[in-house]
Amino acid sequence: MAMDEKALAVLRKYNQNEALVKHGMAVSAIMQYFAAEAGEDVAYWGAVGLLHDVDYELYPEEHCKKAPELLQEAGYDDAFIHAVVCHAYGLCVDVAPELYMEKVLYTIDEMAGLINAAALMRPSRSVMDMEVKSVKKKFKDNHFAAGVNRDVIKNGCEMLGVELDVIIEKCIMGMRAEHEILGL
Repeated sequence: MAMDEKALAVLRKYNQNEALVKHGMAVSAIMQYFAAEAGEDVAYWGAVGLLHDVDYELYPEEHCKKAPELLQEAGYDDAFIHAVVCHAYGLCVDVAPELYMEKVLYTIDEMAGLINAAALMRPSRSVMDMEVKSVKKKFKDNHFAAGVNRDVIKNGCEMLGVELDVIIEKCIMGMRAEHEILGL
C-alpha cells in the first residue's frame, strides 16, 4: 500500500514536525488495512488517515476547527472533511462519527500512538515482532504513553462493536504493512 502523494504534500505543508508526519502515516497505514479488509477504497481511507491531524501543529488550539478550511483549500470535499473532523469527537468537536470509516478513524488514532510508543520500547524497535498481549499490557498501564486517551479507544471499540484485542491486532497489521516508512 502506498501513501497518497497529494495528501502527504498537504500534510507536510502544515506540519514540519516529523513525529506528527509519521503519526499521520501510521494512521493512514492502519486505515488502509481496515479499508482493504472491508472492501472499501483503500486510497481514500488512507488519505483521510494521513490528513486527520492536518491542522494540529500550526493550530493546536483550533484542532479540527481549522482543518475544514485547510482541506477545502486543498480540494477535499465535505464527506472527506467530515471524516477528518469527527475523529476528535468529544475531545474538541461535537461532530460524531457516523460512517464505518469515521468510527475506525476515531478508534485507531490513539491506538496508533500507543503502538508506536510500545514499538520504540522493544529491543527490536519494531512492530514486526509485536504481539497483541504486549500492547494490551501497555494499554492497561496508564503511566505508559500517558497522553494516549484510552477512553477514546474503548468508546471506539463500543461504537464498532469490536473487542479491543481485535483492534490492537488490526492496528499492528496495518503498521507492519508500512513498517519501513514508519521506521518501525
